[in-house]
Amino acid sequence: MKVPRYKRVLLKLSGEVLGGEQGFGIDTDEMKRIASEIKEVKERGVEVAVVVGGGNIFRGVAGSAKGMDRATADYMGMIATVINALALQDALEKLGVVTRVQTAIEMKEVAEPYIRRRAIRHLEKGRVVIFACGTGNPFFSTDTAAALRAAEIGAEAILKATKVDGIYDADPKFYKDAVKFSHLEYLEVLNRGLRVMDSTAISLCMDNEIPVIVFNIKVPGNLVKIIEGEDIGTCVGGGAKR
Repeated sequence: MKVPRYKRVLLKLSGEVLGGEQGFGIDTDEMKRIASEIKEVKERGVEVAVVVGGGNIFRGVAGSAKGMDRATADYMGMIATVINALALQDALEKLGVVTRVQTAIEMKEVAEPYIRRRAIRHLEKGRVVIFACGTGNPFFSTDTAAALRAAEIGAEAILKATKVDGIYDADPKFYKDAVKFSHLEYLEVLNRGLRVMDSTAISLCMDNEIPVIVFNIKVPGNLVKIIEGEDIGTCVGGGAKR
């Protein structure tokens, strides 16, 4: 077994990924597969925190675009992330992985409130910690929440799970000649307007020197390969680690 590249990581899972091929609702088979990969990472001695999105259930920006108050729509999106967090917790615990869900909006009947020191203690005890409700504030994405939580818990990298195998200079779905980047600096992402994460999230990662690895979670084994040191996907920042 290879020595892990990282000791503590934050995995960012979008709601779209959890929705599987249909892109909405929860694909239980996909959830089980992702949970099994997280378990494999845990078995390599790596501490894992997860930030989940909620776009497979409700997307605040989309709701706002249809005339809903933006703050209200964002709160609805944050609550949707709790549904995904509980589903992932269930999938992980069925595999014997002890987890804790922490929410930025208090709902003590189903999850712990987010407390930084408690989250770190859970990680040190070998538990997977799932962060829900984003930052707890409207107008901030779950990508920004991932960057914030990664900085707070001292994660060595953010692993951004997507349906594509990295960052391209154009959408590979529509441009066959799109070029994939193996490595980018934070400012390159901002200056090129690449939509891997919103500008607030990228800026937070840049300020705290947290590398972001964008990879295709749909390919079985990719998550473990990254932990074992293989150069999968695109790395933003953290050149020395690649």
